[in-house]
Amino acid sequence: MDLKDIKVIIDLMKKNSLSEFELEKEGFKIKLKRGGAGSVAAFVPEIAPPLPAPLPAAAAPPGGAGASPAPAPVTPVEELIKSPMIGTFYRAPAPEAAAYVEIGAEVGPDTVVCIIEAMKVMNEIKAETRGVLTEIVAENGKPVEFGQPLFKIRPA
Repeated sequence: MDLKDIKVIIDLMKKNSLSEFELEKEGFKIKLKRGGAGSVAAFVPEIAPPLPAPLPAAAAPPGGAGASPAPAPVTPVEELIKSPMIGTFYRAPAPEAAAYVEIGAEVGPDTVVCIIEAMKVMNEIKAETRGVLTEIVAENGKPVEFGQPLFKIRPA
């Protein structure tokens, strides 16, 4: 599905007063939402990447019985705020405005951390977690993909 197909779906949503549209087929998923009455219309495409192919079974290490077991997975110290859509990442609401957040800022679930422009609509992205911002991963003014890390946060 390309951008032209998505625009056709959006036009159909407008004409038929639909607020939500979802399509899933062969490892592809798109979900579009429009804002309610009295609010600015915002379309939020969510495109899920196809599921990865299963990995082949690992070969037994030489020496067989003398091999040590794999170490236990380490729990991550930081969480990621990932992009919920494809678009252009902006740290501030306008070029001359201050950034929404800086490294070291405490954020809560409703804290706006950036905006992503998708199809000429500015979508506010919220932290959706509580913690302290430790790293800004995405580059201001550059395109981001669905699921791409934007920020790292140390949970509080």
